[in-house]
Amino acid sequence: MEQPNYLIDTNAVIDYLGRKLSDHGMTFMNTVIDEIPNLSIITKIEVLGFNTTANQYQILTDFMDDASVYELTEEVADVCIALRKKHKTKLPDAIIAATALVSGFILITRNVSDFKNIKGLTVLNPYSV
Repeated sequence: MEQPNYLIDTNAVIDYLGRKLSDHGMTFMNTVIDEIPNLSIITKIEVLGFNTTANQYQILTDFMDDASVYELTEEVADVCIALRKKHKTKLPDAIIAATALVSGFILITRNVSDFKNIKGLTVLNPYSV
């Protein structure tokens, strides 16, 4: 059986790399990340925008280098605009949700409530797996 494709939200990346998830959550994320992790360009910007030590920044950079980062396309922008009009979603969350929708990905995020009303978007909390 083919594994579903996932898009990992910023908070899930930070929690995973910071080892804040439960053992079960870490095992699940290890499985997801053993494949090439999928990220939105917004997640790359948010993660690499944190002020941190040089050593931690290198870990974050290495993670990004190993990931598939989905850029902002016209199709993603159009879906994002529709989401913002319909749900009043914050711009970064709307871009992440639109990226997941356009790519057919399940979104992994701790902030399930930010995405709960978006029709067609499947959301998975790594703390609940």
